[in-house]
Amino acid sequence: MGTVTTKYFEYGQEEMDYLQRVDPTLGAAMARMGKVERVIIPDLFAALVHAIVGQLISAKAVHTIWERMQNQFGEMTPHHMAIQTADNIQKCGMTMKKAVCIHDIAQTIAQGALNLEELYDLPDTEVIKKLTVLKGVGKWTAEMLLINSMERRDIVSWGDIAIRRGMMKLYGLDTLHKEQFEQFSLRYSPLGSVASIYLWAISFE
Repeated sequence: MGTVTTKYFEYGQEEMDYLQRVDPTLGAAMARMGKVERVIIPDLFAALVHAIVGQLISAKAVHTIWERMQNQFGEMTPHHMAIQTADNIQKCGMTMKKAVCIHDIAQTIAQGALNLEELYDLPDTEVIKKLTVLKGVGKWTAEMLLINSMERRDIVSWGDIAIRRGMMKLYGLDTLHKEQFEQFSLRYSPLGSVASIYLWAISFE
């Protein structure tokens, strides 16, 4: 049984109405699909570990590794993960590179070199800047944390293949250039994260 607490990303009819108004194509898909729930991890450290595990692998693989980690280690806290070896973390099914990153980040936070709580007071761009200093954390991982833990409202990640695929499917595009992507993202603003939740769902339909 998993030990990490989860909840749904909070949004409602007001946000759905807004997106349906600014983008009728997305709006039609939303009307067809109804409310799509996105499970998030409120604890920042656990969410960061989950995002690192999720880099470049399928959702199914992430689920398996994440279950194993919770069964193996119980508490997903910086102090608890800092005393594990990278070898032990790696045995849950991830690459050694990811295991080393998780271990190093746990130590950095446990030793007080980074205070995750301070991120709540920072704007999105600053959160990304602070997180990408950590080894193994790129912009995509930081953006996943912004949506999947901090519930920031306006994140649409160019680095996310599924979001790009969802966009292409939604608008019937064979290719998607960054400029087009930016235009769609601006259209969804300030509720890009809710649009992202639908784009993920559309990409896997």
